[in-house]
Amino acid sequence: MSAADVSVPRAYVFTSILTIVLAGIATLVGLFVPGFYRDAPVLLPQIYGQDLLTLFVALPVFAGSLYYAARGSIRGYIVWLSVDGYLLYTYASYAFMTAFNELYLVYTTLLWLTLLTFVGGLVRLDAAELKRAAGDLSVRPYVAFQLLLVVLVAFVWLAEVVPAILARTVPPSIAEAALPTSVIYSLDLGVVLPAFALSAYWLRKRRAWGYAFTAVLLVKAATLGLAVLTMAVFMFRDGDVVPMPMLVIFGLVTASSLALLAQFLRSIGPASVNG
Repeated sequence: MSAADVSVPRAYVFTSILTIVLAGIATLVGLFVPGFYRDAPVLLPQIYGQDLLTLFVALPVFAGSLYYAARGSIRGYIVWLSVDGYLLYTYASYAFMTAFNELYLVYTTLLWLTLLTFVGGLVRLDAAELKRAAGDLSVRPYVAFQLLLVVLVAFVWLAEVVPAILARTVPPSIAEAALPTSVIYSLDLGVVLPAFALSAYWLRKRRAWGYAFTAVLLVKAATLGLAVLTMAVFMFRDGDVVPMPMLVIFGLVTASSLALLAQFLRSIGPASVNG
């Protein structure tokens, strides 16, 4: 994989810049226009926390990594692709979960922009070269972390879902938000957790795509923890009780995923895989 091969094509540079502009507008409106969101009060800390994380963390990192990826940096390429995956998840949840508002078409546009960029960017990634670049990187901590995260998140979500199914009722978080179902539960249990499990399995077998998926999913794990922590900020502001164990657990998830991601990126070198 040469620097020319790994660099971001102009079409994806354009979709990424458009994503930055539209997501920047959406988060600014959501955070600073009073009463813009029409969702149930229980959902507002989650939405505001997500907007805060997107505006002040995800978009600056996305813009910076796009710059380096366009110049042929494999590190930049992986971070750019990973943050695009975060934005895809975020605006899929906005498009399907948030109450209809004036930015609905912005959310759906961001959904297809980030999906197009993620799929196209993933197809261009040479997983075999990425594996060779990682060299003697020990995979055990990455396999263990991903499997632990699957168990942790599945336990938290299923602790609400399973009792509700057995009692033929609705989970409290869904009922309080006046939603027909939970998009977050659906995305996590139906897409994200199986992806972590598959990534751990492939990495344990030292298959090339295990390395690629691990890098992308480590960013997802970090943003999962950061989203919970930023949500807690708004819950504190509103006088709500935030369980301390939740803050500790997701703080550790964030710190661990960032540490593992930093180690992974150091292992593959600063520029292109061959460069």
